[in-house]
Amino acid sequence: MSANGPATEDLIKEVEFTHTNALMEKYIEAHSAQSKWKRIPLESRIECIKDFAALLLENKEELSTELTLEVGKPITQSISEIEGAASKCDFFILNSEDLLKRQKLNQDGATEEIIDYDPLGVIGHISAWNYPYLVGINIFVPALIAGNAVLYKPSEHCPKVGDSIARLLWQAGVPKEVFQVLHGDHKCGQAMLHLPLDGYFFTGSNAVGKKIASAVAPKLVPMILELGGKDPLYVTNDLSNVDNAAEQALDGAFYNNGQSCCSVERIYVHEDIYHEFRDKFIQKVSELSIGDPLNPCTYIGKVTRKAHMSYLEEQIQDALSKGAKLECGGKRIDEDYFEPTVLTNVTHDMKLMQEETFGPVIGIQKVISDAQAIELMNDTEYGLTSSVFCSDRLRGERILKEINSGTGYLNCADRVSSYLPWAGRKGSGLGCALSKHGLYAFCAPKGYHLR
Repeated sequence: MSANGPATEDLIKEVEFTHTNALMEKYIEAHSAQSKWKRIPLESRIECIKDFAALLLENKEELSTELTLEVGKPITQSISEIEGAASKCDFFILNSEDLLKRQKLNQDGATEEIIDYDPLGVIGHISAWNYPYLVGINIFVPALIAGNAVLYKPSEHCPKVGDSIARLLWQAGVPKEVFQVLHGDHKCGQAMLHLPLDGYFFTGSNAVGKKIASAVAPKLVPMILELGGKDPLYVTNDLSNVDNAAEQALDGAFYNNGQSCCSVERIYVHEDIYHEFRDKFIQKVSELSIGDPLNPCTYIGKVTRKAHMSYLEEQIQDALSKGAKLECGGKRIDEDYFEPTVLTNVTHDMKLMQEETFGPVIGIQKVISDAQAIELMNDTEYGLTSSVFCSDRLRGERILKEINSGTGYLNCADRVSSYLPWAGRKGSGLGCALSKHGLYAFCAPKGYHLR
């Protein structure tokens, strides 16, 4: 498998596919190693992750350059991802010992009622290319701390990043048999579904997630599916700082070229401030710097998967044919970049407002009330995140309460915290990553009645 990075189109590395016939052998190795790994003291496993986080920071210049070369992410955003990945480990480093220790829950006469948290065993992790470090840490960090072994398949779009993650984990003390890298395309992922794994953890599209869920369901093992989103943002009419809302919405929509599961993909604005917000937003979009991802001044880099450009064009043309107005952008640049694009006069009859975009394209729709905004924000098969910009906190929280999404943002957007659960509703996923709930997702609780 050749790894050609979109940043320069140069060959970065030749990566050997993991032959499907070798998967069972790797599983057997991991299964054997996991029985030893789970007996290593919890404090020692946590120390490995602490050392891994330190290594991320020590090597962030090399790692961020590699990340930009492979996926086309602007270098400043790659640096932020590496720094964010190290920081994301902190929750598990600081809290896992307390959360995973044996707990006495009740004394019923002469009987003690106690809970232990055993590891699942060997888990499979099929990861994503858009945030390979941040997405990966959601899964393999708590999995390893809890005592599991991991068969890790990085995206075929960033195999070298996957190798770097493994190298740093091994350097931090995780045995190679406990964390193994499987390289390949969708065929490798499909083959993983036939292994006798003790859990499956996938980040990617809704369509693939459904196929995995269907294949894994008869096994009756845990799974977490972090899938897509069509995340809405609503700007109310009592907002005191419209400029800040426009800036936050812009970052939410166009950071990482809009290639984020929790990117802002739909904007609704109360009619009282619609024109002011629209004008400010469009002006800010027109000022975004597009160019070489290795240039620290670049904000919009190259689209990672060129095949996706046709899909973006299709959404735009569908919207224009149904009455949308193109305010800026709307086309490719030199087959490598896609202009940051804003459309207005959009409706929910358009694919742009219903189907996941996953690119630098956004629609802005005028609404007359909170009730209409809530109805439109919920009018989607997805339910990952939702944002409200409002000066009245109580009003903002009331609106967010009515939105069927796993995460709600008030006066911010597109952020993730290890301290809070990351869970999609409806078509955005199944199960929960991060927070204590994401740690327990890699455990098999066992209750003891001791008399």
